[in-house]
This record gives sequence, structure tokens and C-alpha cells, in this order.
Amino acid sequence: MIFSDFVKALGQIGDGRFLKVLLTGVGLTLALLFAFTVAFAWTVGLVVPDSFSLPWIGEITWIDNVLSWAVVPVMLGASVFLMVPVASAFTGLFLDQVVDAVEAEHYPNQPAVSPLPLGEALTESAKFLGVLIAVNIAALVLYVIFPPFAPLIFWGVNGLLLGREYATLVAQRRLGTAGAREFRKRNGWQIWMAGTLMAIPLTIPFVNLLIPILGVASFTHLFHRLSR
Repeated sequence: MIFSDFVKALGQIGDGRFLKVLLTGVGLTLALLFAFTVAFAWTVGLVVPDSFSLPWIGEITWIDNVLSWAVVPVMLGASVFLMVPVASAFTGLFLDQVVDAVEAEHYPNQPAVSPLPLGEALTESAKFLGVLIAVNIAALVLYVIFPPFAPLIFWGVNGLLLGREYATLVAQRRLGTAGAREFRKRNGWQIWMAGTLMAIPLTIPFVNLLIPILGVASFTHLFHRLSR
């Protein structure tokens, strides 16, 4: 049944509303990383003196320019690792639109709901990103202790986190905070399994950018299936 939820979500991946959320998240991420790279390079150029003298060599006037340009490839390399979590955080701000698209396509008779306020969406997205990073840092200890089981630990931990986050986001719209909590308790095993299914592709470059969208779409189907 969980796979059927995922297949339904995958079948809607070409929906313009899905693509809009994806492109918005990736676009904001690229803009942020570009701005951060420019600001960091400018700061290095500002801090490093224009010239200084070394014994037996004399005055050097080019070091600030070299360091400023050297920052660019460093930041581009760092962007490879920052891209996914930052893009996921930005995409998370617009996931309500994904739920709306799924419900409009598959559950048109459901009553309308009020969208989550932007401030609350920002707070929830930041909290989830913080928890995701903190838990994965803690999981590094388990990776070192049990290296053969590192992939299973990664999938299990992130499956638990993603399942909790996506189930809450979808259920909270119609059941409220307390109702969403009860929904998670009642269906904890299926939520964890569905979250793990979403966590497995996180290790595949570029595909992982689709996971927030596919995850929420899958959990929308899961919510309506279990609610029946």
C-alpha cells in the first residue's frame, strides 16, 4: 500500500505545480549560495591587506586578489554539500502547494483548508532542518561504530525524521496539531516505513532534490488512505 502511494505521487511528478515548487526552491538556493560566495570573497578581500613586505622578498601586492579568487572554487565545492539541505529547506516553504495539487487531482471533494501562515511555515521549516542536521551529526557516531550498517542507520534515522515531518505537515492541515500527533501515534509503523522509502533516494545526487515534493505527495495519499 505504501508503494502504491509513492507510485501515485510519481505519476504526478510532471504536474506544473510540482515543477513550480521544485524550481522555486532550487532557484532560491542558487541565489543564496551565489550571494554568500560573493559576500565571502568580498570579506576576504576586505580583511587581507592590499600589500605587505616579507624579508628577502620585498613588498607583495597581489595576495588579496589571489585569496579572493581562491574562495570561489572552495565555495563551489561546499555548495555541492549545501545544495540539498538548503534546497530542501526552501522547498519546504511551498510544500502546501504540493498537497493542494495532489488533493485537487485525486481528492477533489475534500473541503478547502487554510494555508499555513508564512511565519509559521518558516519556523517549522527551520526547526525541521535543525533537527535533521543535529540527528545526522549524532548518527555519525553510529556510522563509525557500525560501519557495515551505516546505510541502514542512515535510512532508518532519516526515514523516522522525514516520516514524522511529512505526516505532520499533511495531517495538521485537516486535523490540527493534536489530531496530527494522534494520527502519527496511530500509524507510526507505516509512517516510518514510508519515510524510509523517501530516505533511500537521498543518497542519489539531483534525485534527492525531488524528495521533499515526492515525499509530501506520497504522504498526502497515505493520509487519505489511512483516514478512510
